[in-house]
Amino acid sequence: METRMQKKQFAVILSGCGHQDGVEIHEATLTLWAIHRNGAEFQCYAPDIKQHHVLNHITGKEMAEERNVLIESARIARGKILPLSAFSVDAVDGLVLPGGLGAAKNLSSYAFDGAGCTVNSDVARAVQAMHAAGKPIGALCIAPVILAKVLGEVTLTIGQDSTTAANLASMGAHHVPSGHGEVVIDRQHKIVTTPCYMLNARVDQIGDGADHLIRAMLEMMA
Repeated sequence: METRMQKKQFAVILSGCGHQDGVEIHEATLTLWAIHRNGAEFQCYAPDIKQHHVLNHITGKEMAEERNVLIESARIARGKILPLSAFSVDAVDGLVLPGGLGAAKNLSSYAFDGAGCTVNSDVARAVQAMHAAGKPIGALCIAPVILAKVLGEVTLTIGQDSTTAANLASMGAHHVPSGHGEVVIDRQHKIVTTPCYMLNARVDQIGDGADHLIRAMLEMMA
């Protein structure tokens, strides 16, 4: 049995709090649950930047206020979070990006620019460093678009949405359709992705996807 010091360490990048303008809360919390359930540990990170906008999650309408991505993400991490600028590839064994529109609005500009999007510099640096080190990267829901933009020729899934799949292809990635709880594994590049709420999913199906993703990443660390 592994001692506490030997447990695998995951970095989890959050993008706010709430699926319309930040991280998808079920995907984030069930990713953290899956990490602990499978005997590993995590440290949450988020960029210390202004949130693109704030939406009312009942009406979907924009609100006249500003919020900070790191501070909002701290709600999910229970305050135990670090700015993404402090990320060190040497401190972790795996990197996970939960979805939610924060991944497409705060971590990148995909929601507005599609395949021509840009990625936050700290996010891109973390992804590039993990990839260069040969350490696994996981992404849920819409977050795989970030990996496609940063890494290019990788194999990913966002479920079955044809428009997003076409955008992934235009960024150089290969898309594999998937269903509830399924993962797509790119063993060459050590990337694992799962569709989550890119499909019309239930919370238990999100948990299945997160658990399967973490398990696959841990197998790559063995």
